[in-house]
Formats: sequence, structure tokens, C-alpha cells
Amino acid sequence: MPLPNLPPLHLIRALHAVGRTGSIRRGATALGLSHTVVSRHLRNLEAWVGTKLLARGPLGATLTPQGRALFEAADHAFAALEASLEKLMPQRDAASLRIWAMPGFAGRWLGPRLAEIERLLPNLEVAIRATETLPDFSAHEADLFIGFAPDAVIPQAAQVLVTPRMFPVASPGWIARNGVPASLAALAEQSLIHERDHGQWRRWLAAAGVEPRGPLSGPRLWTASLGLDAAAADQGIALATQLSVAREIADGNLVEVLNTDITIGSYYLLAAPERKNKSPVVAFRAWLTEQLAAADLAN
Repeated sequence: MPLPNLPPLHLIRALHAVGRTGSIRRGATALGLSHTVVSRHLRNLEAWVGTKLLARGPLGATLTPQGRALFEAADHAFAALEASLEKLMPQRDAASLRIWAMPGFAGRWLGPRLAEIERLLPNLEVAIRATETLPDFSAHEADLFIGFAPDAVIPQAAQVLVTPRMFPVASPGWIARNGVPASLAALAEQSLIHERDHGQWRRWLAAAGVEPRGPLSGPRLWTASLGLDAAAADQGIALATQLSVAREIADGNLVEVLNTDITIGSYYLLAAPERKNKSPVVAFRAWLTEQLAAADLAN
């Protein structure tokens, strides 16, 4: 039988890396190549196929519909090949699962479920790092990253986990002193607890249809977890999701302020390319997806 009529594998790998990472620069980093070399591979692949696979513009390059179709075919093929190799070389599985996650999610949702994760993966050491920084997968810094971002900027290779409702919370003590704001416009004039800047509150208020009449006030505490701790200590109003404050609301330490139904982003899961089809990652991803779906329905 004749061999399949395929372009050189390194050209397909270049497209696959760009599709997985969302940019030529990050794709080149993942492959250990220069931006120039990967760009040349992509042009050569377009010449071999005879159609445009990337749309290049001032904000970078994105896959065309034809490029997306070829990327998805390559992704399935590489996944099948990797799964076959894993069966042949099971001794190469790492003895740990390294998870980087947003601080609030790591401390308030993953941490209390660590025993469940260890039962799910009994022969692995599970390491969780609370950070907003995307790991360098090419340097093997982590196996998984759980992030939160507006849907428009979630990496193309990521799996969206859940798009939670986000709502303002405050302590009963703060409400006793200040009262419940009469409206969303009045809420914007309160002492709001921010992360590193005012951006999240501004996005939330914009989604609620509110344009603040003046600058937003309140402290900046860098992470959502610190902000929720401050809200529980009567310091102001913070933004939260059910994933981050279910325990505090159940215990009565925080209460929802006003009645809203607003989303401004999603949690997503990004796996190291060489680990995404390994059995521990597959098992954890399935467990996480199921748990978050159940939590979202309960909300």
C-alpha cells in the first residue's frame, strides 16, 4: 500500500503548537524553536496544503477555518499516538501531579478537597500552587493550570470548566453598620474591595449596566482570597462566586448583597502538551469537570 500523502511532520507540529498555545511566539517556545523558524514552517505548510491556515494581523495570528480543521485533526491524531505510546511505556509516568491554580480557587475550593484528589490518585504526590501566573510548560513547571479570565482571552487550547455567577458579598457586621445599598448605582459608591486594580469591579458593573459616577473607592489586596478574608472582617464589599464563598455563606460569615445574575468570565483548565493525555491528568480533568458542573447546578 502507498504511504499516506502527508506534509513533513515538523510542519504539522508547528501548526499544532500554535493552535494549542494561541500564538506563534508561545508555540515556538513550547517547541523550543525560534519565532522565525515556526513562522517559516507555517508558510511552508500553507504552500504544501495550498490554502491559508493563519490570518495574520496587527494583534497576531489566528487560525482560519481551514487551519482550525487541520489543527483539530492533528490534535486527535497526536492524542491517539500519545495514548498508544503511554501504554507501551507506562514507566515514564511522573510520580506527581503538579497543579497551579488561581489563589482563590486553590485555597477555597481545591484545598478542602485535597483528600478526595488523593483518593482519586492514590499513587501520586499531588502538589498545588496558588498563583495567577501561567506556568512555562516547556520548562516542565507544572502539569495543569486552572485560570480565570474573560471568555475572549481564554487560551485556545484550554478547556472551559465553568462560567460562574459572580456577585457582591459583605459581612453581616458591615451591613449592620452601613445597610444594604439601595441599588447597583449606590453599590458602586461603597467601599469596594479590589484585587490588583479596579478592573474586575468595572467589568462587573459594566455587565450590570452601571456606569460609576466617580472613581471607585476601597482597598486593593491583590488576590481574590485576601479580598474575601477582608470582606468577612467587615472591611467592605467584595466580588465572589459560589465556588469561593459557599462555606462562608453557609456559616453566615458573608451574605450576598442585592440580587444579581452576572458573569464576567470562566474558569478554564490548561494542561502541559506532553501530559494532557496521561492517565492522572485525564482522571483529574474528568473529576474536576464533574464536580464543578455539580457545583454550578447547585448555584
